[in-house]
Amino acid sequence: MSEHEEGPAPWVGGARLGLGLVWGVTLWLLHESTEAKVWPATEPMLFAPLLLALAFTPFLILASLGELKLRTLLIWSGAAAAVLAALAVYDICRDDGVTEPGGPRVFLSPPLLICGAAALFIAHHLFVPAARERRLIAAYPAYFDTASKHAVQLALSGLFTGAFWILLTLGAALFKLIGLTFLEDLIRQDWFHVPASATMFAAAVHLTDVNVRLIRGVRSVALTLLSWLLPVMAVIGVGFLLALPFTGLEPLWETKAAAGILLAAAAALIVLINAAYQDGDEEGRTPAVLKWAVRITAVALVPLTAIAAYALALRIGQHGLTPERIIAAALVLIGVVLALGYAASALLPGRWMARLEPTNLACGFLAVAVFLALFSPLADPARLSVADQVGRLERGAVKPEAFDYAFLRFDGADGGREALKRLAEHRDPEIARRASEALAAENRWEATRPKIEPRRMREAKLTVHPQGARLPDSFLDQPWGADDTPPPCLTEGACDVFQLNLDAEPAPEVVLHDGGSVAVYTAEGGVWKRLGWAPLHGCPEVLDSLKAGRARAAEPALRDLDVGGRKVRLQPFEQRLGCESESAR
Repeated sequence: MSEHEEGPAPWVGGARLGLGLVWGVTLWLLHESTEAKVWPATEPMLFAPLLLALAFTPFLILASLGELKLRTLLIWSGAAAAVLAALAVYDICRDDGVTEPGGPRVFLSPPLLICGAAALFIAHHLFVPAARERRLIAAYPAYFDTASKHAVQLALSGLFTGAFWILLTLGAALFKLIGLTFLEDLIRQDWFHVPASATMFAAAVHLTDVNVRLIRGVRSVALTLLSWLLPVMAVIGVGFLLALPFTGLEPLWETKAAAGILLAAAAALIVLINAAYQDGDEEGRTPAVLKWAVRITAVALVPLTAIAAYALALRIGQHGLTPERIIAAALVLIGVVLALGYAASALLPGRWMARLEPTNLACGFLAVAVFLALFSPLADPARLSVADQVGRLERGAVKPEAFDYAFLRFDGADGGREALKRLAEHRDPEIARRASEALAAENRWEATRPKIEPRRMREAKLTVHPQGARLPDSFLDQPWGADDTPPPCLTEGACDVFQLNLDAEPAPEVVLHDGGSVAVYTAEGGVWKRLGWAPLHGCPEVLDSLKAGRARAAEPALRDLDVGGRKVRLQPFEQRLGCESESAR
């Protein structure tokens, strides 16, 4: 039995609990600084790297304490923390023009958090087996054993921490039954629940590490169950590919999410293939049906990832690059390399799926390199997207009125805002005007809010009934402000318009019918505001009735309640929205 199979040394448990407590207290202090708007939360270049490094690297130490020499583990964790901190600094630097309520942006972008965690997990499990065996590349079973063990530990530790809080909440409820609320008050305190969660997580990591055979038993059961889902996915995947020649690719493109769905299916197949293959030690363990399922799905990965790549390429060709599409392209690249390696393993002679092992290792290194490039100046998705989108505008691939100026303002980071400033001085007056409006916008809604057209264009979109009737000039000339809701047909589409008296005031209201709904506008002090709205699901006769003059104000089925000066609006039980015939009431 090797050293790491015997369980951790006696001192490891206390060290893990201490580290968990320090980890939790540190995270709580960072949280408190953001709440109080004090240092270090007032220094984004300090707070962001601290947050990212302290959020992830303690798990490396918790998981591998006792597995590696302490000096090696600390050097590796320090290096990982330094890389994470550098990525965090760049994430803030590239977007330092954005502020949050109360001050500058200190929190990191969600893609960095997600991809950073994934890259760190992969990198750690590439490093630990090699360091333990003192080799540049360790034996494949060592990689599988370490990564799968820590994945199970992570999952079980999360469940243990969740169970801890369920029990505390139950205990608080029991004490509250007899009028004691001290436990309920305690668990609501940030200074308690953040350190307590981290400490319980650390305790769970140690408890799962005490008996390695127990962890491997849980892992074996989980992998066995997953592997027997592979024949099901083999049938589904092959059936899908065989159906494509008859259905064509058009239904895929209509989903607008073909690449994402195909990548998700490929990822599921990759997980199941590895669940069946495990560390490659056959010993008669893998049934023939699973071996064939692995071979079939390994080959099926190639067309799945190829179609995903084609779908993404079409989308980029039509609409250009965005940060999301660049990250998707990186995932497609990794998926294609895995698919080709797995297919070669399935088709070429030799030990069953033996080439899967170098493929997994190569893609592990590739994934880490790609993620580091994406969140550094090397391949910053925002920078690449801004350059591509502005290039499309300059060469006429997209019309000025269809260009997404809000993307440059709010998603293009500092480079996007710099590009927007240049466009505000463009020789094309339409581009310059729209870029200037986007620069002046305080939020995305204001930047993308449809612009009201001039009066002559508004009137052309409005069909007023009865024929010959005129709308009030104040309605047609109103300069709709940022807080108003303009009629949709003043920005796009067209409307049939009627004037009806729907309240106690003598002046009529303006009713607009756009085919899918009716909206009512009333004048208050010379300013038109939306009074009400109703959808028209299943009401095709409404427009004909309005044109025929068969419309009047109707009393509500239930009047409002006045409760202490507050109006409570009642709706009849099971009332339909929109229109309702008299017989249905």
